[in-house]
Formats: sequence, C-alpha cells, structure tokens
Amino acid sequence: MSATPDPILIEVPETLETERLLLAAPRPGIGPALAVAIAESLVQLSPWMPWAQQAPSFEDSEAVARRMCADFIARRDLSYQIYDRAVEGRRLLGGCGLHRLDWEVRRFEIGYWIRSSAQGEGYVSEAVLALTRMAFEQLRARRVEIRMDDVNLRSRAVAERCGFELEGILRRDSLTPAGEPRNTCVYARIGL
Repeated sequence: MSATPDPILIEVPETLETERLLLAAPRPGIGPALAVAIAESLVQLSPWMPWAQQAPSFEDSEAVARRMCADFIARRDLSYQIYDRAVEGRRLLGGCGLHRLDWEVRRFEIGYWIRSSAQGEGYVSEAVLALTRMAFEQLRARRVEIRMDDVNLRSRAVAERCGFELEGILRRDSLTPAGEPRNTCVYARIGL
C-alpha cells in the first residue's frame, strides 16, 4: 500500500479569499468571461503563453473551463480564476494555480496571468501569496516553484516580491510560443 494518499481524496479548497480577491476553482459557465479577459490581454500574454496566440471563442474558452474543472476535481491540476471582491460585482481579472503537481514529493509550481486592465495593481502578488500559503499550510508542500522566461521581468518581480529565491536559470531548456529557444528562471520556496 502506498504512503501517498490517492490525490482525488486530498481536500483542496475551492475558494481562497484575500483582502481584495477571490480565487475560485473553475466551473462551467465562465467561458465567455474568460474569452473576454484573454482577448483583452493578447499583446501582453502572447510572448509568454502558448495558449494566448489568438483570441479564443466563447465556446473554446468554455471547453477549457470545463477541462480545468475536471482536472481540479481529479487533482491533476489546480487552476483558479482571480476575481475582484468589489461590491458592485465580481470581474474576472485573470488566472493562477498550482501546476505540475507531484503529490508524493509535495512539490507544486505556481503559474499566473492577469488581464491587461488589471496590471500594476498588485493582484498577482496577492494571489501568489494566497496560493503559497495554501500550498504549505493545507497541502503540506515541501517545495513550491515559479518558473518563467528569463526575460519576463514582470513575472520575475512577482516571484521576488513573494519571497521566492532564484535557484538557477535553465539555459535553452524550452521554446517560446514563436518556437525560439529560451532560458527558464527557477524560483522556489521551501517548506519546513
């Protein structure tokens, strides 16, 4: 018998709240809002994100949302949508999550993106800190990583603001969405 529980039995919160944000697990019906946020942000996202090379249709985004929901339930990937907590109505600001899950080691990688109209407000750092806290406190993480292209200075600044340490730069280890070799920065925080 394995010492690692079946991941589907691991309790993972479906929502996380911060002072200004609600992080919510994906659910059916968010496709249109997701498509609008991505379309607004293509110029900023396309250099880094392979999935942001063209504006998605509402239907395509709904299919993605439903796949993310299924992956969340199965504990294969833990994506969250970032919403503001404004009283006048919640607006989808972006996405974040724990990816490349290794339940045996308890190692997770945080990924994030924010719509263009919400950049520069500290929302990504607030979401990353909430995910990091949840990973260490509730999921008993031993290691949480953030990886990004070495020239993505905004993403690097988020990792550094959130207390992640640069462990190294993997040279020419992956490709940009345009197919060019790129270097990847590996930032990490380690649990006790």
